[in-house]
Amino acid sequence: MPLTGIRSQYPMKKLSTKFYQQKDVTVIARQLLGKRLVTQLNGVRTSGIIVETEAYAGVIDRASHAWNNRRTQRTEIMFGPGGTSYVYLCYGIHYLFNVVTNVANTPHAVLIRALEPVEGLEEMRLRYSPKTSATLTAGPGSLSKAMGINTALNGESLTGDKIWIESGTTIPDEQIVISTRVGVQYAGADALLPYRFSIKDNKWVSKGKGL
Repeated sequence: MPLTGIRSQYPMKKLSTKFYQQKDVTVIARQLLGKRLVTQLNGVRTSGIIVETEAYAGVIDRASHAWNNRRTQRTEIMFGPGGTSYVYLCYGIHYLFNVVTNVANTPHAVLIRALEPVEGLEEMRLRYSPKTSATLTAGPGSLSKAMGINTALNGESLTGDKIWIESGTTIPDEQIVISTRVGVQYAGADALLPYRFSIKDNKWVSKGKGL
């Protein structure tokens, strides 16, 4: 389900703090599909439509960094109120961008796994030159490179002027694929939770394998 051809290229309304502070992280993960992630860095705007997400349910979710109320210098941002960015370095190589959700002291988050690029493709390619153009923003590490996301944006308000998410298309249920998350085998039974959401037949969805 390609989206770029039917979407406006112009800026839209930013999602509000109220959106991010909904109680159910899986609902937010589904609703983020079809919305547009934007960065405005050094005067350059880049954006892409969110086509794949994963939900992480905080202290009760063994796949979450905040499982069992784990509070560290890295995870502390997750315990703040929803509507901020949580960016961390994975395996010392890839920056991964997450949306902090729910209210303070409920450390829910949504990992943005893939985008369909919309604006600033030339700048994206300067930041990141994958082997094939089809992987420019297909995968959480790739999209962060293309969008200029790194830990300098950790803790940024998603209603601010550096990184935010704009309103967009509502994806109908029949166009949403639900599956297990990628790379969380260590989480035992929680690795089997149906917390990964993607847009059916969209070529920008990552190739990562769940269980």
